[in-house]
Amino acid sequence: MTDAVVVDNLRKRYGRIQALDGISLAVPRGEIFGLLGANGAGKTTLIRSLVGLARPDSGTLRVLGLDPVREARALRRQVGYMPQAPSLYQDLSPRENVRFFGSAHELGDAEARVAEVMKFVELAARERDPVHTLSGGMKQRVSLACALVHRPPLLLLDEPTAGVDPPLREAFWNHFRGLAAAGGTIFVSTHQLDEAMSCGRVAVMRNGRILACDTPAGLLQRGRTVVRVASGGRTEEETIASTPEALAEFLKRRGLDPAVARVELAADTLEKIVLDLVRREGAQP
Repeated sequence: MTDAVVVDNLRKRYGRIQALDGISLAVPRGEIFGLLGANGAGKTTLIRSLVGLARPDSGTLRVLGLDPVREARALRRQVGYMPQAPSLYQDLSPRENVRFFGSAHELGDAEARVAEVMKFVELAARERDPVHTLSGGMKQRVSLACALVHRPPLLLLDEPTAGVDPPLREAFWNHFRGLAAAGGTIFVSTHQLDEAMSCGRVAVMRNGRILACDTPAGLLQRGRTVVRVASGGRTEEETIASTPEALAEFLKRRGLDPAVARVELAADTLEKIVLDLVRREGAQP
């Protein structure tokens, strides 16, 4: 299969809450696919459905060609799952936690794998301390190490860098890009819009539905750009679409006058575009 994840019209309700409301998407192998949305948008429920921890009410999904519910045992050997809240044994050390989760995959070189991921998450100095003595960010690192230890072809990551300092966050994303370049697939939810720029595509979610699914560049082109032209001591301002074609048309109308000293572009940020999408959806009856 060329797609690592295929979801078709997925629905999931918790009492009166429609957590997933007809979600459909396909994620090719080797892609970093991002989910953006506020708390309660349905991101975690979708990821839990992909790993088989939430049973959908209707719709279909295939993950690495397998059904997450009926073929959960076979699937979990091929998936690395990092939940939003670290699920760790608090009285065990980071190394012991990673070794324990790695043992479920019957690794032939378990100790080498454990040492590898402990070095990557930069916890060597605290690797033998009980997890309950660690900060929230350190627990996130341990949780990521547990998800990576068996080198799965698919990573399902729910807010993987929450509480992680910027240099290590950059290291994480460099690693994710390396895994994708080697053919691995990353399915990640995040609140960090700069992280969304590192994804191949991004789905914006609200109230269990996908409002938009596009490349970061494609999402940026949904915004508007303010163009300011300084000429002859005056500054004129016009708002245009954030596309190369719209800018070209704007410049054609001005005739590329030699008196134009400079052209400044102040495009909407991805954050503003995502917030506008969510606000427009919320304003609909």
